[in-house]
Amino acid sequence: MSTRIRYTEEFKREAVSQVVERGHSVASVAGRLGVSTKSLYDWTKRYNDKGSKRSKEADEVKALKAELKRVTEERDIPKKGRRVLCQPVPLKYVFIRDHQTLFRTRPMCRVLGVHASGFYAWLRAELKPTTVRRARLSKLAKQSWLESGGIYGYRKVHHDLMDAGEPCAPNTVARIMRSAGLRAQVGYRRRPGKYGTKPAVVAANRLQQDFNVDAPDRVWVTDITYIRTHEGWLYLAAVIDLFSRKVVGWSMQPRMHTKLALDALMMAVWRRRSAPGVIVHSDQGSQFSSQEWRSFLDAHNLVPSMSRRGNCYDIAVAESFFHLLKTERIRRKTYLTRVDARQDVFEYIEMFYNPKRRHANNGMLSPVQFELAAM
Repeated sequence: MSTRIRYTEEFKREAVSQVVERGHSVASVAGRLGVSTKSLYDWTKRYNDKGSKRSKEADEVKALKAELKRVTEERDIPKKGRRVLCQPVPLKYVFIRDHQTLFRTRPMCRVLGVHASGFYAWLRAELKPTTVRRARLSKLAKQSWLESGGIYGYRKVHHDLMDAGEPCAPNTVARIMRSAGLRAQVGYRRRPGKYGTKPAVVAANRLQQDFNVDAPDRVWVTDITYIRTHEGWLYLAAVIDLFSRKVVGWSMQPRMHTKLALDALMMAVWRRRSAPGVIVHSDQGSQFSSQEWRSFLDAHNLVPSMSRRGNCYDIAVAESFFHLLKTERIRRKTYLTRVDARQDVFEYIEMFYNPKRRHANNGMLSPVQFELAAM
């Protein structure tokens, strides 16, 4: 005959109620009832309806909280990262790295459509010394490009980085600027010119396209260009020293009369206080072939020189300066009045081009720096 004791369902439920409802321990109830603690634990698991109900409710609340957290993150992440949703993957990685304190990594990867493994691989590569150095060079290159007004190419930016104590190769700077979308200003095509009648006064061509000058104030070249404003045309005459490519004289007026060219030349004479015999080369425009122009040259012991008709190569230095002025400054702005244009052109010539802008002909020195180095 079996010695195993069998208990009714009612007995089991009441025993469980002593533990669950009355708060007695399982060991004390099992000792009093003469059952094993294992049996009482099994009965508790089987008949504790409230406990199982509470556990089920807790699991449901936990699942609902997790779902609410997930939905909230997926709602808030696009608010922060709306600008990077259509950006390249590296920019998405940068956003995820910068917002790890606000959101979890994997939900951000899921919302932005990238793999978490790819992000972690990128994060490890970002900490490499070469990556850190490239980021530093990229920041310095962009700073140099912005300080130039967005006109420098990789060669001039490379010289700026070398001067700042960052040794690097020009091709490295070119790759960095290309990846950052930084590029030099490109030129534009000029319309072919029209030529008038024979000028009143013609001088011999003493320059003959010899642009290599060994000292300041030996040869000056001069020319005139125009600037469009809503108020009308503004004309600029410039006098450039071939030695350093420095603009030594300029004048801006609303009419292209002989006085425009004379005022620019007068500024050059006053500022340079040059010795007699400076060659002043120009084209055969009406302003430079007038009697007033020739009289001024004779009065200040300046030697006239002119290109032949239709030949712009002898004044290529002046044309090159006007090309830089228009591509780097004028074509990038719209001037409402002549006063606005005058102020901007003055700022370009006297505060950027002469003292700061690097010139390839000067060994990547500005005109002012080149003249000081030659003294």
